[in-house]
Amino acid sequence: MEMKKELPQIFDSFAEARKNGFLAVKKIKDSGKGVVGQFCTYTPLEIFMAAGLVSVSLCSTSDETIPDAEKDLPGNLCPLIKSSYGFAVTDKCPYMYFADLVVGETTCDGKVKMYELLAKKKNLHILQLPRNQFTPESKALWRSEIVRLKERVEKDFGVTITDDMLRDAIHKRNEERRLLKELYELSTLCPPPITGLRQLQILFGSQFKFDWKEKTEEIQNAINQIKSGYEAGERPVSIDAPRILITGCPMGGVTEKVVKVIEEAGGVVVAYENCTGAKQMDRQCSEEGDPITNIAEHYLQIGCSIMTPNPNRFELLGRLCEQFKVDGVVEMTLQACHTYAVESHTVKTFLKEKNIPYLQLETDYGTADIGQLSTRAGAFVEML
Repeated sequence: MEMKKELPQIFDSFAEARKNGFLAVKKIKDSGKGVVGQFCTYTPLEIFMAAGLVSVSLCSTSDETIPDAEKDLPGNLCPLIKSSYGFAVTDKCPYMYFADLVVGETTCDGKVKMYELLAKKKNLHILQLPRNQFTPESKALWRSEIVRLKERVEKDFGVTITDDMLRDAIHKRNEERRLLKELYELSTLCPPPITGLRQLQILFGSQFKFDWKEKTEEIQNAINQIKSGYEAGERPVSIDAPRILITGCPMGGVTEKVVKVIEEAGGVVVAYENCTGAKQMDRQCSEEGDPITNIAEHYLQIGCSIMTPNPNRFELLGRLCEQFKVDGVVEMTLQACHTYAVESHTVKTFLKEKNIPYLQLETDYGTADIGQLSTRAGAFVEML
């Protein structure tokens, strides 16, 4: 297939960091590798890894392109959806710009309808995700969707993906999950050896490392450095800092502001239950038996609010609260994210039964609400 290798016309207007992102992906494309962009934790990255492709999470954590998106999309839509679309139509995201294939999924209604518009501009594949994780029909549908994605990748990139290739990819992804889990579980220590902001930046940043070997070595080095510093007596966090778990919508980019206001108020974020954290790293994918079935089963069991019912989210949330000895839970909900907003009532009730204080913070990708967030987070931390 023909692969876009030229830089966008507006390249010279970008800041140095953005230019570096474009040049990094262009180098990959010039080497002959294909690039797949994805939005969601439900997307099975093992398929792309097995095909020898580079996969990357697409830009969607800034309000930079939202005005451009709102020319086509309604203003009262989730900022993640508007940001995703805006980066696609403005050529400001290197990963979206150079992606030979973009993979979306039928999670929330807003995303599904946005993908119809995006398909007019990008080579798009949509995974039909069931809303139930346990019925035979749901499992059969999702397995067939994994097969359909595999066949689409084979067709678009002129490759054949064998079972052995998939098994090798599962093994490598499991190693990556194991290392990232080992890293965030360092914060079970009291006091934790790193701030919540540093933990988030490592977890979020790992999505933009393109070489698996280099990525896993960097994560291992980060673990070693954190451990050695702690053993040498480094204590970046006070032992008295209230321990906070964050749940809710995906985090990264502008939404770091939620972590910052918590930690500036004297708390420390020790765990992230959301897609950026434990939700995608907590479990291993089975390496025994049929790899397609294993991949399908592994990804379908992610506990997202789009699932109904959604017991897996609450099993993980309860377990993390105990494991990390949390003093309180903060749920970050993006404006107009209806599934998480509605499920927040269930989360609040679940935590009340465990006598764990709970705070919901609704926000967007702007910075105008930092004062309000700071006031509410400060009062919550002080109460703890």
